[in-house]
Amino acid sequence: MKLTDLSVIRSLLGEEGTSFKKKYGQNFLTNESVVERIAASALPDVPDPEEKLGILEIGPGIGVLTQKLSAVAYKVTAVEIDTTLLPILEKTLADCPNVHVVNNDIMKVDLPALIAEEFTDCTRLAVCANLPYYITTPILMALLESKLPFSSITVMVQKEVAERLCAPAGSDAYGAITAVLTYYGVPRRLFTVSAGNFVPAPKVDSAVVQIKLHKAPPVEVESEAKLFAVIKAAFGQRRKTLQNALSSLPGVSKEQIASAIAEAGFAPTVRGEALDLAAFAKIANLL
Repeated sequence: MKLTDLSVIRSLLGEEGTSFKKKYGQNFLTNESVVERIAASALPDVPDPEEKLGILEIGPGIGVLTQKLSAVAYKVTAVEIDTTLLPILEKTLADCPNVHVVNNDIMKVDLPALIAEEFTDCTRLAVCANLPYYITTPILMALLESKLPFSSITVMVQKEVAERLCAPAGSDAYGAITAVLTYYGVPRRLFTVSAGNFVPAPKVDSAVVQIKLHKAPPVEVESEAKLFAVIKAAFGQRRKTLQNALSSLPGVSKEQIASAIAEAGFAPTVRGEALDLAAFAKIANLL
């Protein structure tokens, strides 16, 4: 059963009386080589035959990526919110004994409990998913903020989002999510996937991004909450100078902000998009 074949996809959905659901951002891949590339990307750079790789997949759909992940991982746990897809997954994953499908909302599930229950005998953990466009950032932040021991997060997202996630400081695409992301890991754009590789075809192209997670944060901060508040404020109004943008922070005066920016080595006219994570960390600590 070739799950990238349009006739097979429609047949499977028809057998269960269901269809593509826009509210869940369902766009199924129809290009076998793209699926294989995504699955291969989830593997460690230097595979260890003794390693037991556990992969968390979000939104398996009809199981096209899940099948490929099953072939390269020790265990795959796939979290699917759509109950109408469960009977289809029973069929398509019948020959994948190392796959467990969990019917839940990834934004509501207790992630630490799920990982502890599902991957007790795994020696390495990774995330691999084709994320729905409408909830990409919240899912990514939930995974990162959980601080679970994932070695990497490989996701397919909207192309524009991929550009933001991987943008260097000072570029037009660089924003708060980019700076925060670099606190947790190193993002890298792997390849682009055009809209024609999906059914139904989305209105925009996609791209696969991989985040290699840090074992420890690359900067030392007295308060993560303060660091993230500074980053959020800095990009709250991009046209403002950093000094004016940070005035929205509670409990700090304009004089303190001006002093911190100067002590960090920046001019009063500097804008937030010019600062990398290290600079934000320095200012946050000074404040």
